[in-house]
Amino acid sequence: MEATVLIPAYNEEATIAEVVEVAKRAGFPVVVADDGSKDRTAEEAERAGAEVVRLPQNRGKGGALTEGLRRVRTPLVLLLDADLVGLHPEHLRALLEPVARGEAEMTVGVFQGGRPSTDLAMRLTPFLSGQRALRTEALKGVPGLEGARYDLELLLTRHAKAMGWRVRYLPLRGVSQVMKEEKRGLLAGLRHRLRMYGEILRYALKKG
Repeated sequence: MEATVLIPAYNEEATIAEVVEVAKRAGFPVVVADDGSKDRTAEEAERAGAEVVRLPQNRGKGGALTEGLRRVRTPLVLLLDADLVGLHPEHLRALLEPVARGEAEMTVGVFQGGRPSTDLAMRLTPFLSGQRALRTEALKGVPGLEGARYDLELLLTRHAKAMGWRVRYLPLRGVSQVMKEEKRGLLAGLRHRLRMYGEILRYALKKG
């Protein structure tokens, strides 16, 4: 499958190398869009074998993806979060195959059997998953992509519905991610989560 793994990352030095290494083992080129990180995210991604695009300032997930997309030369692209745990090459192939075979315009990976906290979040809001596969040109054609921050996944979900895309939600068994409260500390992580949910809610109400 001619696909590139594209990973937007902001201050994810603890986990980015492992995600990149899994993608490389699966046989895919990897582009990491470092969204103005203050830590060693870019260095760790490069050490693991990724091509790194360094943004001088934090622009949000959509801005990072837009810059990373400029380096993607394959017809398919697989989007992954930088803080995944329990990821294996077969997860990536499973996400890509329906799109490569023309059975879906987009696939969305849903955590299952990983950690109870992330499994619950996925069951409640699977449309907010950052693990997706689609055609590169289709992603480039999403209106408002560059300006999206926390609402990126909702933007992709709404665009898919508006365009009549066939979307398949697929289980990612054993996969989870590091919670924001773990990475930033309880209070800082909670503030970040509430800010994220607030932005998502504002987008949903504005576009609803």
